[in-house]
Amino acid sequence: MPDELPYFRVALNLPHAGRVARRILHLMPESGARPVGGVDSLSDTASRLEALLSPYLDSDDNPPARIAGRVQTEAAILGRKLVDQIEREKAGHDRLGQCIRNLFECLELGQEGAAISLRAGEDPKSFQRPF
Repeated sequence: MPDELPYFRVALNLPHAGRVARRILHLMPESGARPVGGVDSLSDTASRLEALLSPYLDSDDNPPARIAGRVQTEAAILGRKLVDQIEREKAGHDRLGQCIRNLFECLELGQEGAAISLRAGEDPKSFQRPF
């Protein structure tokens, strides 16, 4: 794999990031078991991500820069945590990985998204990936 993966450069778009977070939440596997020791489940983390971004779903624009920057940072932290959990639980698949990449693209973190999505199961040969 090349040192630098191709990636899409997208301007910060919190409304669309909210839509992607909602898709991610719907792609979470059903799990009857709750983690022990106060650790969040995949669904818990996905729900927190969706709740963070849902206020912007119906907006045409991002909130003011100060708020947008905070939300962008928090969403990226939750996205990274989610990928760690997906990888640890072997719950990744192509569509979920694509959504993770799209989320990071909407957060202006396309380069990170191109790499992290592979850990979440995106097929490296997917036609959806940048080339």
